[in-house]
Amino acid sequence: MNPILKNILVTVCGLFIGAFANMALVIAGGFVVPPPAGVDLTTPEGLAAGMQFMQPQHFLFPFLAHALGTFVGAWFIARFAASFKMQLALLIGALFFVGGLQMVMELPSPMWFNVLDLGVAYFPMALLGYMLGRKA
Repeated sequence: MNPILKNILVTVCGLFIGAFANMALVIAGGFVVPPPAGVDLTTPEGLAAGMQFMQPQHFLFPFLAHALGTFVGAWFIARFAASFKMQLALLIGALFFVGGLQMVMELPSPMWFNVLDLGVAYFPMALLGYMLGRKA
């Protein structure tokens, strides 16, 4: 297969795999750590209104979703791309970072979570995914 075409396909697949892992963890998080009583997490408005009632444990699964979604996507790319593995893995980190930055701007989440999420969940996890994926 043409290496450029392979890189494009692997990158798109890595993005989808990472997004799937992200959503699976977000959904699972609602079952493992139930939302505060009366908070509706099914709409953006309900989430924003209920943010003031959230405790630190409610931010565990969103962080894990962002970090592991990025990691899985970057690992997949590092494992299967034909070339430019680090650059493509970091591209996944950048794309997920843009999504995280958008959420930080839209939701009134605590500053400690914003700093942790934006500082650790995206580029460091993309690098870790690259480092572990290239060795597989």
